[in-house]
Formats: sequence, C-alpha cells, structure tokens
Amino acid sequence: MSSSPVTDFILHHYRHFNAAALIDAAKGYTAHLDGGGKMFVTLAGAMSTAELGLSLAEMIRQGKVHAITCTGANLEEDLFNLVAHSHYVRVPHYRDLTPQDEQNLLEHHLNRVTDTCIPEEEAMRRLEKAVLEEWMEADAKGERYFPHEFMYRVLRSGKLDRYIEIDPKNSWMIAAAEKNLPMFVPGWEDATLGNMYAGTAFRAISRTSTPSAPASST
Repeated sequence: MSSSPVTDFILHHYRHFNAAALIDAAKGYTAHLDGGGKMFVTLAGAMSTAELGLSLAEMIRQGKVHAITCTGANLEEDLFNLVAHSHYVRVPHYRDLTPQDEQNLLEHHLNRVTDTCIPEEEAMRRLEKAVLEEWMEADAKGERYFPHEFMYRVLRSGKLDRYIEIDPKNSWMIAAAEKNLPMFVPGWEDATLGNMYAGTAFRAISRTSTPSAPASST
C-alpha cells in the first residue's frame, strides 16, 4: 500500500479485530489491482445518501472500480444529493419520532432515510422531469436501456447542470458516467424513480386501453 496520510493513520491505529481486518482487505484490494485484476463493487443500504461519492467517485476515476452492482435507491440518491444537497434535512433524533412526527415530515414532502430527509420537490421531482423526457424519447424510438444508462443519458444531456449544488467530483454517478462503467441494478422497481416509472406506464396504459363491453344478460 502506498503511503498517504489516511493509509499511515490506518496502519498505525487499526491493530485489532475488525480494524485489522480492514487493513487486510485494503492490502488484498491493492494486490488484486496490481496483479491486473478487476474490482466489482457492491453497494447496499443508504450509502449514496451517506455521500459515499466523496470517496467512491475518486476510486472510479483512478480505475480502482470496474463495475458496480447496487440498489435502484443508491443509483438515484447520488443524483438527488447532486441537485438538492442544500435542501436535505437531518433528523438526529429519528429513533424517537412519533407517528405524528412522521406525518409532519410527510406533509412537508420530506422523505426520511434513517436520520436524513430527502426533499421531494427539489430532488425527486427534479430528476423525474429529466429522466421522464429520456424515457419518452426512448419509447418513441423503440429503444431500450438499463436504469443506469438512462441516468447516464440524463447526466450527459446537461439537463441537471443548473441544479448542481455539490462539487461534481463528489458524485460517483458522474464519475461512473464519464467511465461508462458497467452497472447492474436489481430491484429497480423498489426505487423512487422505479415507482415513478411504473406510475407513468400505468397512466399511459389506462389512457389508451378501451374498456371491454359488459357481458350481455341472459
């Protein structure tokens, strides 16, 4: 492992149990890459809401990550943070929230992920508008893309540029789009945008379907 302030700190202080295991894992990661191996990274939980991009984006840029599998939520939440960071609301006492407290957050269009609330209008609706245009355009052309490819298209189109609130270098999705990183996103339908897609498709089907004729009585 090359010397750096973070590496030196870890090597000096992380000496036992899971801390020591972290050093072993980091050394294994380095040896794997040095030997010409490729790294496939899995993201779970609310890692993007926790701003994993602060470290993951640079790892992608440096060629230390070659493919990612993640939940649909992690895919989209990096972009939510990209365009609505200043509107996020922290709820440090989230363990003590009452049902009424939760209702109040809902009424203010704040969607809570443990101790952090994502603002619906500034984050979800902003991204929905941009990606809906990509969905509709692809549908009109008979084209099909994976969820992450639609996100890449949105980023490359510049539709979100005027809303960006963080340093773009801290967005792992921007770094992934620049590398055209392969991505696997199981459970897309469980993501916010996945639900929005399902709702949009259902409304479109409802508008075009013709009610069946009632059965004749005998």
